[in-house]
Amino acid sequence: MFSKFSRRFFHLSCRTRNVRVRFAPSPTGYIHLGGLRTALYNFLFAKANNGQFILRIEDTDQKRLVPGAANQLEMDLDWMGLSPDESPMKNGTFGPYTQSERLCLYNQFVVELIKSGHAYHCFCSERRLEFVKKEAIREGAIPRYDNRCRQLSSSQVEEKKQHGMTSCIRFKLSSLEEPLQDLVYGDVDRNAVLHEGDPVIMKQDGYPTYHLANVIDDHLMGITHVLRGTEWLVSTAKHVLLYKAFGWHPPRFAHLPLITNADGTKLSKRQDDIRLDYFRSQGFYPEAIIGLLCLVGGGFSSSIDIQQNLHSLPELAKSFNLGCVTTHSGRLDMTRLANFNRLALQNRISQPEKMDEMRKQLSHLVYENIPHSSIDKEMLQDASLLKVLHWASSEGRIHLLRQLTDPHMGFLWSSQRNPIISKIDPSTARNVIVRVVEILNQYDRIEKKEVSAMLRQIALEHNLKVNEVMKLMRSSLTGLKEGPPVSEIIEILGPKICSCRLVSSLNLIV
Repeated sequence: MFSKFSRRFFHLSCRTRNVRVRFAPSPTGYIHLGGLRTALYNFLFAKANNGQFILRIEDTDQKRLVPGAANQLEMDLDWMGLSPDESPMKNGTFGPYTQSERLCLYNQFVVELIKSGHAYHCFCSERRLEFVKKEAIREGAIPRYDNRCRQLSSSQVEEKKQHGMTSCIRFKLSSLEEPLQDLVYGDVDRNAVLHEGDPVIMKQDGYPTYHLANVIDDHLMGITHVLRGTEWLVSTAKHVLLYKAFGWHPPRFAHLPLITNADGTKLSKRQDDIRLDYFRSQGFYPEAIIGLLCLVGGGFSSSIDIQQNLHSLPELAKSFNLGCVTTHSGRLDMTRLANFNRLALQNRISQPEKMDEMRKQLSHLVYENIPHSSIDKEMLQDASLLKVLHWASSEGRIHLLRQLTDPHMGFLWSSQRNPIISKIDPSTARNVIVRVVEILNQYDRIEKKEVSAMLRQIALEHNLKVNEVMKLMRSSLTGLKEGPPVSEIIEILGPKICSCRLVSSLNLIV
């Protein structure tokens, strides 16, 4: 009945018994948080059951394809740590994994559906379909195809073909007798299909629609569980009918709850600020993004705390349970993402094996954001960069590495060059600075408690208020009116750099 190529898929799919799931995005745009959550849950379910996670590219909508999006999708998954076991790049026993490379398969199966009476040619023009839709709306009915071409005899079909008329292929819907169970939502309305017109399964251009291609591919690739967005819940009965028409056993279905923006609106591929590449370019880490996604939809036992802590993928997989997935939609809370990234940053800085990469990233950010002529090269030495990283993360001062080059952190990388105006008279101010330099030159490194004691002593020597000396030091070292405590500034910059900056500031006092 089927070609040798098709029979090979039948044989392989029948041999498959282990859990196999797939993430099947359409490369009509770049992956956003909604699609990424679907990929994550498929990955975790596979790993929790010692199964396989497959990436399949569903590129049948040729008009909306974005060049390069398919490859980028797989690279994004790799960056997130969600590397598929089989994919277009990795290949595998059940390939090809791109639907446009599987067209001959779909054509063969469509022919069989037509022969068995489960599908038929539809010659209705776009103009007629639009008329049917408008008439239904005018009458207050549900817009749907009226199944007109169902009644065509084989001779009528051949006659239309001979006259050069083009057709699509539609699948004959019928009632579904057996109950339909979803692993998340429970009982599913199996009679929803009775309110629809027969769906197109093969377009006029020879490309299958999602309904046909995903059923054929899931069967031939041995997919045991389909985890996908809740928007496909209403189509499940339709897909089960397709399985029955082919005489195949359907996989188990689990539909994941909707993710919305913070204001409750639907996510869109056209939203730049929910795309993965946006978060990556901003400096968010994979583990922080995963932490955020775990909060919208549930799916984890109480053995781990996903509300406050970050967890590795193996830890999440061990705790993942479809029975814990919620049915209500979840809103993205970006403040939680900032908190998670702060934790991720702290974790990375505490790992010696990642410090070299962190130093390189920070050095690159400095050269990218600070004028080269003003950069204090001493602060780009490995020891200085390491000190800055530990200081910045110790009390959660930043949640993005790039924040270390924000204007209020500019003092870390360059000395200030503006006139210094102080309540202290210029002569005394210079004497204070000289005295501070004398003491700093006695240290190789200095701690903030020593700095505080030093400045109190110098204030006493010059009959000044400690606050006045602090403000003079802040202006001389940073040019800022506000910022971190002066004792911390001197500790993080170190005695050598502070001495050089203070000497340079003597000529700026007015």
